[in-house]
Amino acid sequence: MSTAQQFGDYHLLEKIATGGMAEVYRARAYGLAGFEKILVIKRVLDDLAKDEEFLKLFIDEAKIAVELLHVNIVQVFELNEVNGSYYMAMEYVHGLDLARLVSRTRNRNPFPIPLALFVISEVLKALAFAHDKANEEGLALQIVHCDISPQNILVSYAGEVKITDFGISRAAFQAKSLHDVIRGKYAYMSPEQVDGKRLDGRSDLFSLGIVLFELLTGRRLFKAKSREETVSRVRRAEVPSPRNYRPDMSEDLESILLRALEARTAKRYQNAATMLEDISRLMVREGHRATNNDLAAFMRSVIEAGAVQEKRDASVQPSAIVVLAVEAFPPPRSLSSPKASLAALTQEWSGIISEAGGQIWERDDGAMLICWSDDELAGAISRAVHTTMALKKATKRAGYRLSAGLAPGVARLHADTGRPGEGWELAGPFYLARWMMNLSAHRGRPLLTEVGVKAVNKRENKTSLLGRISILGNRYINLYEVS
Repeated sequence: MSTAQQFGDYHLLEKIATGGMAEVYRARAYGLAGFEKILVIKRVLDDLAKDEEFLKLFIDEAKIAVELLHVNIVQVFELNEVNGSYYMAMEYVHGLDLARLVSRTRNRNPFPIPLALFVISEVLKALAFAHDKANEEGLALQIVHCDISPQNILVSYAGEVKITDFGISRAAFQAKSLHDVIRGKYAYMSPEQVDGKRLDGRSDLFSLGIVLFELLTGRRLFKAKSREETVSRVRRAEVPSPRNYRPDMSEDLESILLRALEARTAKRYQNAATMLEDISRLMVREGHRATNNDLAAFMRSVIEAGAVQEKRDASVQPSAIVVLAVEAFPPPRSLSSPKASLAALTQEWSGIISEAGGQIWERDDGAMLICWSDDELAGAISRAVHTTMALKKATKRAGYRLSAGLAPGVARLHADTGRPGEGWELAGPFYLARWMMNLSAHRGRPLLTEVGVKAVNKRENKTSLLGRISILGNRYINLYEVS
């Protein structure tokens, strides 16, 4: 946004992100004598605001979140609505989420054990407080976060660690109509959560164990090529020895990690306080000293290294690129059953993409990221749009539904690798295409930007304007659905 947009009592300064449930803005609040405060407005998406089940759950859970006052929990200042648009006003954490921090350290040395244990300890303090929270009558509120993942663990540039999204995560998980929205988080769920069983705090501890495993080993624990295999891995909860991937890890630390990742809740840590006590004792015994200042210094070193890499990337000339993100998913069982396996469908996709001159940058069974880099952008867009329609038809024949997002953009491609610099997966058209693909799954039709729509064969397909979103703070793009 070029100028602040009024939203109730707040001025929205820029859009930070858009997720499956809400839009997130950096905002400013004003008070007496020129007082100003920077905070975050998390506004529920319009489609979800019309979902009565989700809205009731969201309001109930957000009322509880407002009461969670803890140094390691992002504070919720207010729950309200403006012209039917529901939102939460929240504390602004100036820093990175843990997923982005880990992404930026991927090509460096392994994540330091003392800092990994410090981050997890801070999260455990927050979970111990939330899980034990009681109402005015002293009855336990039985709060469960339901979405402990690297994206919901925030690290400030001052080295503070806070978890966010209490309330909205639990509401989305409980709402039957929103299972597609949270489907991308299966890799961080507990066995009881993927099976839809009643949850307690031990489910959050299992999820946190996954985060710790991945921090220490640099490897995804349960994430597989398909959703079905990911869920199957979570259910089995078969955890390889983390010391195979991190030899400098002690047997005692491995034991703590494996206990947190026990499939049976009775064998798992029974509460966050016990797990925190074991980690604290181990840190003292093994000399894993770490503080907020140490974490802040580590973040500075990561950012400085990234700045050096950006200077190197700047020497590479930008190229026009078209990005297509696609994923196949089966229809509801009540409608029909797939006629082919995801592996067979993916193989058919590969042939279609090869004929269209596309480059497959990422490939899993039933999911791909395809790119066209061409000096003549219009031609690349035309081929990408044609490919999207061909993939849609092939996917329908195989008995699946296709979610697809197509975004043209610009990237600096290195001649030796043919790829952009570190962290490209979360940048520019790559992130936009993935985001559009996820929204497409919720809507049921492929999504294109306005530039892409111009290349659609109007005789074969109809397009309709879905809406516009802001990018880079002061620019907007229109999104279209293709039917």
